[in-house]
Amino acid sequence: MTIELKVPNIKGDECAKKITKSILTMESDAKVDVNVDAKTVTVDAAASEESIKQIVQSAGYTIEGY
Repeated sequence: MTIELKVPNIKGDECAKKITKSILTMESDAKVDVNVDAKTVTVDAAASEESIKQIVQSAGYTIEGY
């Protein structure tokens, strides 16, 4: 399943790396694309949308509308 999340507090490449690492730790086969300029995280993974959102929040980031 592919989901796109709007993450307004992404500030740069270090944030992108942290989010990507957090998701890949829980879902090693996931494809993660973090667009720093658009402040979006696109994830293609077997995990549920809820699980991905919880991982991103656990990494210290907010998700718009969640």
